[in-house]
Amino acid sequence: MLTVEVTETFPCTPDELLDFVMDVERYALVDRKLRPVLWTRRDGNLLEFAFRPRLAGLPAPRTVARARLTPGHRIDIALAPPPANRLTRLASDFDARFVCTPVENGTRLVRTLNFRFRPPLRWLAEPLLRRPLTADVQEEVRLAKEYIQRQKEKS
Repeated sequence: MLTVEVTETFPCTPDELLDFVMDVERYALVDRKLRPVLWTRRDGNLLEFAFRPRLAGLPAPRTVARARLTPGHRIDIALAPPPANRLTRLASDFDARFVCTPVENGTRLVRTLNFRFRPPLRWLAEPLLRRPLTADVQEEVRLAKEYIQRQKEKS
């Protein structure tokens, strides 16, 4: 399994950060792995969205993901159930999360992505993608923090 985890402190409340993430079209401004977002459907704390992912700059098949918000605490993301993601599931499975903890002067975010590649792709994909995917997630979190900081300065 390929796991990438990045921790950062944000100058906002957990709900402000989680609301930003749940607005996937806005969040795609800081996460190039999500571009382009093709459609979104939100029903309360459940969000389903389709996008054309890029992993380490490489295009992947159209993907439908499902995000579940636990207000004030976390977002859990996984591939939408079948029949969606047939091509993606041939190569891998995926889940991710944003876990927020209130701290002095803001929120500590732990951003995690997990990829489980199918053999024999596993032995090639994991070492090949580990470094660039880690850099992509670090950049995503850095850009998200900068975005939140700019929004705070405007208000």
